[in-house]
Amino acid sequence: MQKALILNGPNLNLLGTRQPEVYGSTTLKMVEDLCLNHGKSIGLEVACFQSNHEGALIDAIHAAKGVQDGIVLNAGAYTHTSIALMDAIASVELPVVEVHLSNIHAREEFRHTSYIAHVAVGQICGFGAQGYVLALDALTAHLKDRVSE
Repeated sequence: MQKALILNGPNLNLLGTRQPEVYGSTTLKMVEDLCLNHGKSIGLEVACFQSNHEGALIDAIHAAKGVQDGIVLNAGAYTHTSIALMDAIASVELPVVEVHLSNIHAREEFRHTSYIAHVAVGQICGFGAQGYVLALDALTAHLKDRVSE
């Protein structure tokens, strides 16, 4: 069974209470349960991790090498600032699908830039918690395509 890490960055622990007009009322626990259940339904073993600390996210990416087959990453605000996360992703050579609850391209100008996009296989944004399901499906399809090559 293939394995995927759901990695959530800063402030995502506040989902459900933080700016519900932007991020909705779904909590991080609900997102993680959604991912775990969807993973089971598509034959993917899912692990979840969240941190507000850039170094902890980098450590999780490094630890995924040789353990996980891919990563679904919502880097939160680090998306727009962290060259270190971008470099960590590039160095582990695992496929990463970038996900955001809101449509970052329809928000403030500074949110339009994603350092993660440079090293991700794709980006899904604007679909709320359902974006994680879409990201898991996209990652699974990408992994299957890699095996068939």
